[in-house]
Amino acid sequence: MDTKAFRPSEGSCIISEEVIATIASTAALEIPGVASMANRPADIRGFIGSGASRSVRVINNENVTILDVYINLSVGAKIQEVASAVQRGVKVAVQSMTGKPVTKVNVHIVGLDLDNNK
Repeated sequence: MDTKAFRPSEGSCIISEEVIATIASTAALEIPGVASMANRPADIRGFIGSGASRSVRVINNENVTILDVYINLSVGAKIQEVASAVQRGVKVAVQSMTGKPVTKVNVHIVGLDLDNNK
C-alpha cells in the first residue's frame, strides 16, 4: 500500500502583512546610512497600523510580494549605495524568514536625518 496516496494535507501558513512589514523595517534599519524609517503617504492602513506598517507598504499575493520601503538617510550617505543595500537586505530577510519570493523592493528616500549628525 502506498502511504503517500493517503497522506493528509499538513495545512497552510498565513503570514500577515504586518509581520512582513516588521521584518522589512528591521532589515532596512540594519543598513549603514539609514537613519530612520519614514512615514509613507497616508492611507487607511497607515492610520490603523503600527510603526512598521506606517513605513513599509506590502502587496502580498500568492505569487507576488512587492514591498515599498520609506526611509530617512543619514547625512553624507550615498543614496545609490544605501538604496541598493536596502533592496538586497530587505529582500533576503523577508525571503529567508517567510519563504515567500519577493519580486520587487521599491526604496523611497523621504528625507535626511540632520539630528543624527550631532
